[in-house]
Amino acid sequence: MGIFLQFVGDWGHALAAVLFAALGIFLLRRREEAVELRILSAALLLTSCWALYVSFGGVSKPLSGIGESIRNAAWLLTMFVMLRRGPVGRNGTFGAVVAVYAAVAGLILLQSFTDLVWRQLPLASDVQTALITCSLILRMMTAIGSLLLVHQLYTAWPSRDRARVALLLGALAAMWTYDLNLYAIGYFAPGRVNELYALRGLLMALLAPVVAVGVRKDMAGRLQLSRTLTFQSLSVFAIALYVILLAAVAVLIELIAGPYARLVEIGAVFFTAVTVLVLLPSPQLRAFWKVQVAKHFFQHRYDYRTEWMRFGETIGRPGEDPAPLGQRVAKAVADITDSPSAMLLLRDESGALSLETDWNWSIDLPDAVTIPVDLAMRLEQGWIADLGKPDQAQQLPGWLARDRRAWALVPLIHYGRLIGAILLARPPGDRRLDWEDFDMLRAAGRQAASHISEAQGQQALADARQFDEFNRRFAFIMHDVKNLVSQLSLLARNAERHADNPDFRADMVLTLKESVGKMNDLLARLSQHNKGRTEEPRPMPMGDLLAQVARMRARQHPVIVTGDAPPVLADPVRTEQILTHLVQNAIDASPPGSPVDLRLSADGQDAIVEVIDRGRGMNAEFIRRDLFKPFASSKAGGFGLGAFEARTLAQAMGGRIEVESKPGIGSRFTLRLPLAPRTLATPTNEKAA
Repeated sequence: MGIFLQFVGDWGHALAAVLFAALGIFLLRRREEAVELRILSAALLLTSCWALYVSFGGVSKPLSGIGESIRNAAWLLTMFVMLRRGPVGRNGTFGAVVAVYAAVAGLILLQSFTDLVWRQLPLASDVQTALITCSLILRMMTAIGSLLLVHQLYTAWPSRDRARVALLLGALAAMWTYDLNLYAIGYFAPGRVNELYALRGLLMALLAPVVAVGVRKDMAGRLQLSRTLTFQSLSVFAIALYVILLAAVAVLIELIAGPYARLVEIGAVFFTAVTVLVLLPSPQLRAFWKVQVAKHFFQHRYDYRTEWMRFGETIGRPGEDPAPLGQRVAKAVADITDSPSAMLLLRDESGALSLETDWNWSIDLPDAVTIPVDLAMRLEQGWIADLGKPDQAQQLPGWLARDRRAWALVPLIHYGRLIGAILLARPPGDRRLDWEDFDMLRAAGRQAASHISEAQGQQALADARQFDEFNRRFAFIMHDVKNLVSQLSLLARNAERHADNPDFRADMVLTLKESVGKMNDLLARLSQHNKGRTEEPRPMPMGDLLAQVARMRARQHPVIVTGDAPPVLADPVRTEQILTHLVQNAIDASPPGSPVDLRLSADGQDAIVEVIDRGRGMNAEFIRRDLFKPFASSKAGGFGLGAFEARTLAQAMGGRIEVESKPGIGSRFTLRLPLAPRTLATPTNEKAA
């Protein structure tokens, strides 16, 4: 073990010597004439020389104590120059502080003289022991005085510029704190100090990069300890202090208890271990510790960047099965104040607030969890209810006044309008709300309100889209019903003249059956379970469908079908709807006795159906701007939906509709549908054959 400690001590001090020497030379090469920089470089180089001497000869060599005194004096001189020439010296007098510097310098001279006397002169053993003890006490006093001066310089430095000196002074504080513990243990338990001597080199090697960052102005201004790192570092420091106290108590027990020391030590260790295991997991202790760290080490209670990032991550939490938005919002606001549970209330039609959801509010809630209108109106003014105040109980509803967990009621305001509130439970470390809590909760409430308002708007938009889909289908159906009514009206007029004709009666029955079938199909399309989408396309012959449409319209107007084409890949019902719309429009536009032509052909990729009339035609502006827009029609009493629905259905099946028209000459509507692949079309053709 002794060889290992010697190895660690020698190489640790050697590493520290290399790092401090490199940093000192680097600063000297910057060629700046500032006195502070020159003295800082000298302190770094003297520290390197001390560490190098210790690495070669160990702490037992005669000049190791003198080298440490020179190191301490160099750093004290650096601090004094910073005090005199920095912003602190320009702000006022500091005579008492100069006296402290002089006192510490006197201690360094006195301890150096003491070291020379007991190391160099032949003295009696009792005198030498007394001088060694005096030297240890002087070194402890030097470390304490140096720490006081570090603290004074840091607190006196202007707060806006403290980031520039924080790391350098922090490194010096760590160095002298280690020295204080080292010499204190050397005074009370000299046999256990070798390990600390060996580890001091590693500590100095770790402090060198900290000093390097601290002397870089551009880095020191940006580098700051986070709250998490501070909390963890202080926790580690507290644990280390706890261990040191245990060691000190063990030494005292051995000195006082005598033969019962072993028994007393075991009992003390058992008691302290049980106490630690009971207290550390306590949420109350953790909350108290976090509050104390934030109160004494930071200017503000909250780390706003961290809180805002956590807030956004909680609300927008990814995952396959995330919690509902209301629960995520309640949790996000509760996490800011470490509240264990929260409740979300939203505004109803009457203006009161009603329970929407809760997060971790485990106890059964009453049936009527509401906030009355008068209290909601106060919340709408931005007021946050501090439920811990006794005078607030009279203004609260009964269920809220009786719940001891209730701590704060945060309004959710969006563009000046109250949309809800979040009720927070009392955190483990119970405390009163202050101005920073109010500001943070007010800002979080606005952000949460925007998320909830956006979700409500999206839900309203989804509902509006459902109504829009229903209205769109209803408009199409009204257009189809109009065509059926026209067909049935024509049938009723002809029945008065041809009721005795058997052929007419048979044709009338067939027409009525077809109309009933179409009406049932329209009702099915109007159902909320029918989204108006096409069925699965399948191969179908266009010639048979054109003949069927022409036969149905022949009673109303002459329709001529010509040409042929291979089967197409389409939905028969939707294709019939398209052709019915196009043929009906052509019939409406044609003069009596002028037939409508249906021409079928193919171009290798598409089947082409041309619907040609010789009616009044349309101009180019109407085709471009109004033809395929809903509710725009050139016919008196028309709905303006036939062409729009036909194009929509054609596009859904991968087809398209083209239009050519001239006023006074007529119109040509061309329907293009994709041909069915040969592998699918062949069975259909064979069956047809």
